[in-house]
Amino acid sequence: MRQAYRILPVYTGDISGAASALFELGGMTVIHDPSGCNSTYNTHDELRWYDRDSLIFITGLRDVDAIMGNDDKLIHDVLQAAEEFRPAFISLTNSPVPWMNGTDFEGIASVIEERTGIPVFYVPSNGMHDYVRGAGLAFERLADRLVTDPGVKQEKPVMCRGRVNVLGVTPLDFTLQAYVDDLSARLTDAGWEINSLWAMGESLDRIKNAAGADLNLIVSSTGMKAAALLNRRFGIPWTAGCPVDGFEEKLFEAMDRTMADSVSRVAYLAADKDGSIRESLRSAGAGRTVSKDIQKTAGDRMTLIGEPVTMGSLGAAIREKYGIETRVVCPTEDCQGLTGPGDVITRGEEEVLQALRDDKLVLADPMYEYVCPADCRLIRLSHLAFSGRTYRKEFRNLLTASHIGSANV
Repeated sequence: MRQAYRILPVYTGDISGAASALFELGGMTVIHDPSGCNSTYNTHDELRWYDRDSLIFITGLRDVDAIMGNDDKLIHDVLQAAEEFRPAFISLTNSPVPWMNGTDFEGIASVIEERTGIPVFYVPSNGMHDYVRGAGLAFERLADRLVTDPGVKQEKPVMCRGRVNVLGVTPLDFTLQAYVDDLSARLTDAGWEINSLWAMGESLDRIKNAAGADLNLIVSSTGMKAAALLNRRFGIPWTAGCPVDGFEEKLFEAMDRTMADSVSRVAYLAADKDGSIRESLRSAGAGRTVSKDIQKTAGDRMTLIGEPVTMGSLGAAIREKYGIETRVVCPTEDCQGLTGPGDVITRGEEEVLQALRDDKLVLADPMYEYVCPADCRLIRLSHLAFSGRTYRKEFRNLLTASHIGSANV
């Protein structure tokens, strides 16, 4: 029964991740699945339905269509919707049944694009992976199909540290637009010009011009695939890290170094390697003001559970502020290269239990309370991609350490 879950929920699925990544960009997302299955996405995984619409459709796949491979119905329905709504692009997403049947989505996408003249791409989800995989693939396909080569880049504006694409912004990690607005403000106040933000509160036109940036900033692992593609195609280096309180200056320094040497880096890991955080803590930790409540329960380590970029950045801030060691337990997919030597990548509930067996202090979504040791203290940090809206009143903005929850969410 390895990788079976009897206590914990699973993270949001890849289909919802893909739909979330593309929600605001004026495209049409088509989920090829039986009727009714879109309620999982609409009801549990997306907060923006409350104040805006998006062209997200379910195909209403029937048993006979799946068994007989009736792709004509799918193509006809997509063509009809495209004629009515004229979306900026069309994305096709898979689900378990057509994935197992081997539906030729690449071929279907080509047929629809030829008949409509609208860019069409396939996001290879299958319902078997988490939101990081789905959103990451959606951003990658978006970059591949719609980002255009600017030719000669414009000179960097005077008094500007650089033009930056912010990659990996969805409500599944950043919850509400107020959080994203604070993220943008923190970057612009530090002298960075935001070239595009993928993809909350952003226009498709600015995303199409992403190749004009000097740097890609990966603020969650959902942006990693797009950053790698933009690096291959346009030579734009990337820095991974999120400007949480207490870590923002280290992050901006790492971004400056990436601008200077064009070497992509993970800021919260690079800080450890050059000794600017951990060695300074070992030599001067006794002189720091450490919360007695944290000090009493932490021992030598705090464990953070969740998506690796946000948790890694928060861990670096905690090391700097409180003088205690941290590590990340990462249950999400596609986190290779974003974790450090002391971090743990887990697959399934059993591995999470094993990773937490000796912990005394854990920062994680409240639902992890049920798998923590009896003598472990849990610092609650609700994560929409894990517990949905269950703890909506506890949603917190990591950049300002303030609550952003709402009873209306």
